[in-house]
Amino acid sequence: MSDKSFPRRRVIALAGAGVAGVAGAAAVGGALLRSSDSAAEAATDQVPFYGPVQAGIVTPAQDRLHFVAFDVVTKSREQLVQMLKDWTAAAARMTAGKDAGEIGATAGILEAPPDDTGEAIGLPAAGLTLTVGFGPTLFRDATGKDRFGLAARKPAALADLPHFPGDTIDATISGGDICVQACANDPQVAVHAIRNLARIGMGVVSVRWSQLGFGRTSSTSTAQTTPRNLFGFKDGTANLKAEETDLLREHLWAVADDGSDWMAGGSYLVSRKIRMMIETWDRTSLGEQEDIIGRTKGEGAPIGQGREFDEPDLTSTSILADAHVRLAHPTTNSGAHLLRRGYNFVDGSDGLGRLNAGLFFIAYQRDPRTHFVPIQLNLARHDAMNEYLRHVSSGLFACPAGVSGPDDFWGRALFA
Repeated sequence: MSDKSFPRRRVIALAGAGVAGVAGAAAVGGALLRSSDSAAEAATDQVPFYGPVQAGIVTPAQDRLHFVAFDVVTKSREQLVQMLKDWTAAAARMTAGKDAGEIGATAGILEAPPDDTGEAIGLPAAGLTLTVGFGPTLFRDATGKDRFGLAARKPAALADLPHFPGDTIDATISGGDICVQACANDPQVAVHAIRNLARIGMGVVSVRWSQLGFGRTSSTSTAQTTPRNLFGFKDGTANLKAEETDLLREHLWAVADDGSDWMAGGSYLVSRKIRMMIETWDRTSLGEQEDIIGRTKGEGAPIGQGREFDEPDLTSTSILADAHVRLAHPTTNSGAHLLRRGYNFVDGSDGLGRLNAGLFFIAYQRDPRTHFVPIQLNLARHDAMNEYLRHVSSGLFACPAGVSGPDDFWGRALFA
């Protein structure tokens, strides 16, 4: 059956109960090669799914996020592998703007559940990307058990993150065996994708925790303008960009010589849910806000400079010793760079009249031990902004290389 028969925008009824009863994910059409899509194209249309690296890392950051962490509940390695194959086929379809399954939301027999939930009927691909990662507990669970024969394949770079000063981590919204990051420019498209992967994985995985995000807080392409976080400041000015290929090669992409051949072409994802003390910040003077950040609030220029992208003068006392810009700068952290894809969140109120809001931080890097960990230790110990932040959730995942074509699947090299 042709993959072109069921575009999400146009559902065609199937004739015959035999055909209508087909279940499971579809075989996806010919391999698509990832091209260098412009930020505008990625913002409105389809981002290619197949390619040497997973989409959703250096892809121009979309405006919406649905991030989910799953626990694996099956004891069967074979069931887990089959689910990853089914997930991959569904992801290829949904990122192309189609239903999750071959039959779709409306064309199946009335006696069976549809193989797509239907809330994205009529919506375009909206730049949807789906990025998968594997957590430390997939290799050995909390009791130390090697459930799936993967312990010997755990990368050294997937070492558990340390407890950072000031952490108030809630274990129920942290960790996980597998994560999926869904980014899109339509929130319903992102939610639809996660909902259908959870549906397909029922009995094999269960949702551990999830997070919705809006308003990207960093740019991953030079074609994008710098966004603002909920403190009102431009965020991610010095973020790694897709066009900085030499820096990406050094700081983002893992290679076989790092010690885990199955991670070559992949990257390590760190997530942190950071609650912002919005009401306290809003009562802080503009001058103090700028001193804490180390940038002007309007232009986003480093203190003492005139433009956003001017290099901060870290020899000058105009940028305070505990300013965020100084402590997070690569020169203060042995040259380490991160590629950030964070999002704002507002999860209602906390019952005390305060917004439960902040930053869902996502960073990709070649090795968290040499990148995120030393940077975060530096910030946690000295950053003046800590007065206004609470780190409440933490995650670490190994995101392998991309899917080469319809015969490949997420994690194939790991399970080989």
